[in-house]
Order: sequence, then structure tokens, then C-alpha cells
Amino acid sequence: MRRIDRREALGLIAAGATLGTAAATGPLFAQTARERPYTIYMITFRGDTEVEAGFRDYLAQRQIPVEYISRDVDRDPTKVAGFIDEIRELKPDLVYTWGTPVTLATVGPFDASDPAKYIADRPVIFTMVAAPVRAKVVPSLDSSGRNVTGAFHVVPLDAQLRAMQSYRPFDSLGVLYTATEQNSVALVEELRQLAPTVGFRLVERQFKTDAAGKPVADGLDAMIREIKEEGADWLYLVPDTFLGSILEQVTPICEQVLLPTFGATELAIRSGGAVTGLVCRYYSVGQLAASKAEQILVGGKNPAMIPVETLKRFSLIVNMPLAKSFQLYPPLAMLNYAEVIVE
Repeated sequence: MRRIDRREALGLIAAGATLGTAAATGPLFAQTARERPYTIYMITFRGDTEVEAGFRDYLAQRQIPVEYISRDVDRDPTKVAGFIDEIRELKPDLVYTWGTPVTLATVGPFDASDPAKYIADRPVIFTMVAAPVRAKVVPSLDSSGRNVTGAFHVVPLDAQLRAMQSYRPFDSLGVLYTATEQNSVALVEELRQLAPTVGFRLVERQFKTDAAGKPVADGLDAMIREIKEEGADWLYLVPDTFLGSILEQVTPICEQVLLPTFGATELAIRSGGAVTGLVCRYYSVGQLAASKAEQILVGGKNPAMIPVETLKRFSLIVNMPLAKSFQLYPPLAMLNYAEVIVE
């Protein structure tokens, strides 16, 4: 297993590195006996994470020969358009995408997927798409109906809310999100629907945007203080890509006003952004995605026939130094099953 650059990838193509395929209803994704490694084109959002480590390790452990072509948008999904041109030139065996903005920029929404604009002629595996149905990546978890499948990473919201309640009972829940991120909008809408049945009030704030429509952190201090003043007992850190990029600004303000944070992702807790959270481990999500890649590359399965899934087991993680900072220690019984970060 190794990574290759564009020049070497073109060399592989010249040597016959094309997708050995036919019709899109099954044979399109079938593979014949390998005389070369599979090529996987990976598009990440902010560089490599534990998700990619789990993905690569799984395929290596299964002794599946792979050459990786790695590209990163550096938090700017508009760069995907250029990568699509390269994918069409290189013709990798499979495309890997990280996150909702990158995935939608690569394959488009299921109800408006234009083959002239998006990748539709080769299998795509996505990871870290929090709400694949609500974000219109797939029409259902059973089947995408097209060249797409993947693994998502967010624990069901009702389970997260129960974990939050077990740590610290709450009547009001604060949330900060980006209105232009379909992923975040979908989860906030689900929170609105759950609020009356679970019994809490939702206090919402949206990030402001600049003239180009990109989210900015302007007014962040005031928004967090308003959420606290309106009675929020927790600030729920949704899996919002912009929010994830400014946690180092969010958490100190929350510490000042003693508004504890609950993370929807492992990164939010391990990076020091959240006191606690019920999460899917990134490494395991990567392995789950890789198992689907194996079904496609080695097993010749059509991505449309492979269900979109999340993990069956979740992890409750507590960041103890941050809990101390918020003066909010977990119940003793919780320590029997939680993973505790002590440094």
C-alpha cells in the first residue's frame, strides 16, 4: 500500500489502469483478475484523520493491494470541481469522500445528480456524512439507487440526548450551526422535532456569512453568551464542518460562561472542544467504509446494492480536564463504562 501522485497515476493509466467494467447494473463494478493494485482516489476535507487510518489499515490487513491518490480541499469544497476533472482523466477504481460538503460536491444530491457535473460512472464511498438521507446523498439507507454507498458516523440523536441527560439533566439545549451546510440543517431540524417529545427547549443561533456566503466567526462571543443567557444547560456541538474548524474559539467562551459542551463526534471531545459525547469512533467508521470498498472492488458488488450504515456499538467519552474546567464531573456510575481522557 502506498500513495501516488498525479504523474505516476497517469503512468498507471498508460499501462492500462482503467476500470474493468461494463454496464452500470452490476458488471460495471465487477473486477477481473488483478495484474495491478486497485486505485482509490481520496478526497478529504482537512487532511488525514483517524477515519482514513482505519480505512487504509482494513484494506492492508485484508491484503488488498491499493494505490492511493490523495487530495485535500483544505476546508474549501469548491475545489472538488477540479478534482472531478482529474478523476475523469485518471479513472480510479473507486472514489472516497470525507464529509457532506465534499460528498455532495462529488456526486450531487440523489434527485439532481448531473453526470456532466458529478461523478456517476465509478463507485463512490463516503464517510463522515452525518445525515445521508436528510442531506440528500441517498434516498434511503437501504440503497442509494446509484453509484454511491458509505458509512455515517453520528449516533442516533435520541441516544445522544439520553446520554446528555444522564450526565447532567437539562431543560434547554443550545446549538450553533451553519445554515448553508445541509448536514447541520438536517440535524437541527431533527432536534426541533425531538424537543417536544423529549421535553426540552431548543436555543438556536446560526453563524453569520460573508459577502461570498461563507460562514464566519463574527459575533461568536455574543451568540454563545446569548445562548447561555436564554437558559441553555448544554451547548450541543453538531457535526458541522465550520464549527469543527473553530472549536478552539468556541470552547474558551463556553468555559467563561460555564456553558458545558456535548460533542456529536469523537474529534470534538479529543480536541478539547467538548466535555463529553456519545460517538462513533473515527477509526472504526473508516474500517466500516473500507469493508464496503472491499465488497465493490473484490466482490464486484454494485454500490447501489450495499446499504449505508453506521456502527452498531458506540463510545461514551469524557474529557476530564475539561469537565474540571466546567466544574461538571460525571456521575460516578458513568465512570464504570465511559472512556475517560485524563490529559
